Amino acid sequence: MKPSIQFSAKLTSKEGSEEVVLTFDRAVVGGWTGRDKAALQHHIDELAKIGVQAPEKTPMFYRVGVSRLTGAQAIEVIGDGSSGEVEYTLIKHAGRIWVGAASDHTDRVYEHMGITVAKQLCDKPLASEFWPLEEVEGHWDQIQIRSSIRENGEEVVYQDGTVAGLLSPQELLGHLRDEGDDLVEGTLLFGGTCGAIGGVRYSDRFSLELNDPVLGRAISHSYDVVPVPIKG
Repeated sequence: MKPSIQFSAKLTSKEGSEEVVLTFDRAVVGGWTGRDKAALQHHIDELAKIGVQAPEKTPMFYRVGVSRLTGAQAIEVIGDGSSGEVEYTLIKHAGRIWVGAASDHTDRVYEHMGITVAKQLCDKPLASEFWPLEEVEGHWDQIQIRSSIRENGEEVVYQDGTVAGLLSPQELLGHLRDEGDDLVEGTLLFGGTCGAIGGVRYSDRFSLELNDPVLGRAISHSYDVVPVPIKG
């Protein structure tokens, strides 16, 4: 029997919204999904300097336990060495591909030991709303991804970019199919992120947003980060 979770979601299209319960039995994180290969290689080289192993190829697809997916407003982490990152997500439901948003929260302390390990150590908070891909595909590069964190009691912009710097959904899915895989019902696929303003760092509060300036709507989610004391 495959592990699975149920997730209460809102599917929003131009025609209206529908409340559904989705069943996820697989979570796949797309990594190294930047379109600019020179910038991507620079990022790989910079991470290598701090001990993060370079990927075998780009993009890479990492599996994490489906139980890590959560719509909770708070997650527990190991100490203060983790951080969130806003990503677009893709699912398939009722024959259509839908776009959402989530945080690929990752333990940065353990990242140099292995990216799969670092990702598996943290829950992955999801926004509950999804849009049909076909409604945004025509203006995809204008979709904005943003996040903010709490620092010294103030909300600070942490990430602010567009998905134009990332592989498009069809490009990402093409790479997934090249590996003999596909986006099927029950799978949630993370599509990548943009750089952190001021560097990757811990915060006890993370907020994320996927904004569509053309259709005038946004998907958002916020969560608290609660550290578990390290005792040995």
